[in-house]
Amino acid sequence: MPAVFLTGFMGSGKSTVGPLLAELLHWRFVDLDQRVETRVGSTVAEIFSRDGEAWFRQAESDALREVVGELEAYPAVVALGGGALATPGNAALLAQFLVVHLDAPVEELWQRCQQQGSVRPLAQERVCFASLHAERQTEYATAAFRVHTEGRTPSCVAEMIQTWLDALK
Repeated sequence: MPAVFLTGFMGSGKSTVGPLLAELLHWRFVDLDQRVETRVGSTVAEIFSRDGEAWFRQAESDALREVVGELEAYPAVVALGGGALATPGNAALLAQFLVVHLDAPVEELWQRCQQQGSVRPLAQERVCFASLHAERQTEYATAAFRVHTEGRTPSCVAEMIQTWLDALK
């Protein structure tokens, strides 16, 4: 088991829980959005605005293949972008790994995104946000393990995932 991939909608806690889980497992942490930003030299919001979502998704897929190629040498907890599983090639690539879905009610996710104050290209309108959340549930359902994050601290969520991983051994 060289990796755990965290998936979930915007605001689910992937980038917060990921480093905590990586620390518990003594693995490195990779945030796929940050990897794309570093490779491209622009923020996700800038990429969406300048190049569009399709271009971003291709850059995301390229970064994911790069990360997967590094796993043999360096086990990792990887926080995927909220839409990474919607790309068919990504879903097929991740089928060989453990994928954990971090979930919360859509209203909770909306509130978290609004509180974070960051510019999220796909979190500008509540109705569109909720629609996209519903649309992505099919992809998230493919995860091996689902953790409800509402009312739980990031540390608690990381410990729950670690306990599940220990039970798999």
